Amino acid sequence: MKAAIVTAACVAAALPFTASAQNKASPNAASPASEVTLVCEAVYLPARTTWTRTVSIGYDKKRVRSVQIDGVPVYTFAIQETVILTAVDNERIQIDTAAQTWSSDFRGQATAMGRCERS
Repeated sequence: MKAAIVTAACVAAALPFTASAQNKASPNAASPASEVTLVCEAVYLPARTTWTRTVSIGYDKKRVRSVQIDGVPVYTFAIQETVILTAVDNERIQIDTAAQTWSSDFRGQATAMGRCERS
């Protein structure tokens, strides 16, 4: 459990904290949650089509709280260092928050890779 919190902190560290996201009034007060939106341009092969995927990551100072892909909350996700691992339908997705990259595959039938930008 402790390792999961530490790796989640790595993802949160890769996300931009703003002064408004930090509660400066009281250091003991609970910090408000923040959200970062990544817009990813993923190229899917073998079809060679480009899809724009929107990823919303909700976090606080300690961990990532929620992940939404294209407005749909994911059922579960895992954190490894700065990478968020999840799945939507039959698509297994990896989002690297530090490198700002997207990679995914449809159970070996198709793959995607792309870059992401904060919006």
